[in-house]
Amino acid sequence: MSAGAPLLSPVLVLNASYEPINVCAARRAVVLVLKGVARAEEVHAQHLRASRAHYPVPSVIRLLDYRRIPHRSRALSRKNVLLRDRNTCQYCGLVCSAPALTLDHVIPRSRGGKSAWENLVACCHTCNHRKGDRLAAEAGMQLLRDPHPFTLHTSRHLIRMMGRSDEKWRKYLFF
Repeated sequence: MSAGAPLLSPVLVLNASYEPINVCAARRAVVLVLKGVARAEEVHAQHLRASRAHYPVPSVIRLLDYRRIPHRSRALSRKNVLLRDRNTCQYCGLVCSAPALTLDHVIPRSRGGKSAWENLVACCHTCNHRKGDRLAAEAGMQLLRDPHPFTLHTSRHLIRMMGRSDEKWRKYLFF
């Protein structure tokens, strides 16, 4: 957990059935616990201090009522494309911060390419400039992974990857 910003640390959100469904910031998790919507299953050593009370910072929370999660793809957005591609340029493999990445159309819009999951990838500025409005093969480049829609399976895979860094999450994630 980040020592300087305990309210920004990631918290695993479980459904009432203990199924992992999301990751949220500790700030949101504390609000859900205080509202009585969720229960803290695992906590960090740090506490939030108020004038008359202190609260442990949760690491894992469980919703008290079961929420039906529809099995559909996430909305197409820059944030979700970068999340799917793990902030990695899909041409050179460079891992960057979100502002240092662009979205590249595999089939350029100038050639009829659509803004769709299967045609958008995260790309560093250097590779995007090098590729221009050409196909990757024409620019002497190759995709590391073919783009695909962000599905529930993708989301769960990312949660498992994040869980490798927090020991308290492991018993709730199926590796």
